[in-house]
Amino acid sequence: MPIYEYRCSACGVAKEHLQKLSDAPVANCPACGSADYRKQLSAAGFQLKGSGWYATDFKGGASAASSSDGGGGHSCGTGCGCD
Repeated sequence: MPIYEYRCSACGVAKEHLQKLSDAPVANCPACGSADYRKQLSAAGFQLKGSGWYATDFKGGASAASSSDGGGGHSCGTGCGCD
């Protein structure tokens, strides 16, 4: 369920509300009861979890750059013992 940010233009209170997508917007300010309680535009937040593309393929960019610095011509890196 998404978290929506609301702000009252009458009293200035700002609150977050956890709502279903099918729920009607909150109409009145919980602090002062005014009908000037509006949903705000805010940035969406998300977190990548699990062993998907980001964890397995994308994060390897830093280690690939470091192995090309002095990797000895193979993928094991320096000091692996397979030279």
